[in-house]
Amino acid sequence: MHPNTPSRLHELSSEEALVYSQLDPSRIPRHVAIIMDGNGRWAGKRTLKRFKGHQQGAESVQFVVETASRIDLPWLTLYAFSLENNLRRPKSEVSFLMTLLKSYLVGNVKRMNDNNVRMAYIGRTLGLPQEIQDTMQWASEETSKNTGTTLTLALNYGSRSEIVDATRSLVEKLIDEAHHRGISLEDLLQVDSLDSRIDEAQLSANLYTAHMPDPDLVIRTSGEQRISNFLLWQIAYSEIFVTDRLWPDFRGVHLLEAIENFQHRERRYGGLGEGTDEHLEGKDDALETPESIAAELLARK
Repeated sequence: MHPNTPSRLHELSSEEALVYSQLDPSRIPRHVAIIMDGNGRWAGKRTLKRFKGHQQGAESVQFVVETASRIDLPWLTLYAFSLENNLRRPKSEVSFLMTLLKSYLVGNVKRMNDNNVRMAYIGRTLGLPQEIQDTMQWASEETSKNTGTTLTLALNYGSRSEIVDATRSLVEKLIDEAHHRGISLEDLLQVDSLDSRIDEAQLSANLYTAHMPDPDLVIRTSGEQRISNFLLWQIAYSEIFVTDRLWPDFRGVHLLEAIENFQHRERRYGGLGEGTDEHLEGKDDALETPESIAAELLARK
């Protein structure tokens, strides 16, 4: 929490406060990313047009964002509009989604300022209509001084495309540097080894998300067991929480429930868990070798 920002926990609903009371405030994730899914199915179950589901989904966004801001969640990233959506959805639906996005931004900037929320975006946003880009820029500027939750909307976003863009950016920087130094790219890579100039850290620094931490928790609504080309690089060690609840029915209390589930997990990052026998006293001596295992198997015959 920003040192000059007062606590807003008292603004949680009674239901939210009950779940929050079960949480360890010191273990609130730094970054939660959400794959918002189920708008169409939500509408279909009610025999409504798809656009009604998208409208209700936009309402869910603001409910969840407000709860995130009240618990001082630093980063919240929402998968709002994928590159595939832009390419494969009917033009009428894409047009409606763009209109809804503009309406959401214009209609909620005051609420975002009231909640100390800062707006940001990732994706190939230059591929969106200019009018939408202008509104996005306006909303970002209007909320730029806020110090609470950073709400990042993934728009015209695809993770594979992001990795391609990051790779291109990295190569272009190397070419520019070689040109500035008056040498060829080949000579530059002979002076500075390829391993030192192109590695995980360098690639990460050229992703859209270079300015933010990797997600600790990924939430997917609607029960689908897919990542859907979302933050593939960044979620290598993220915890994943899948709920059958459709996005238009998702609220702040459900965000808190997902965080509660997250806090009961042991994050290993490829290491060993505390409950494994490798953590017993004298573990180094107790580790079996391939030879000892083979000998034991032979003795059993």
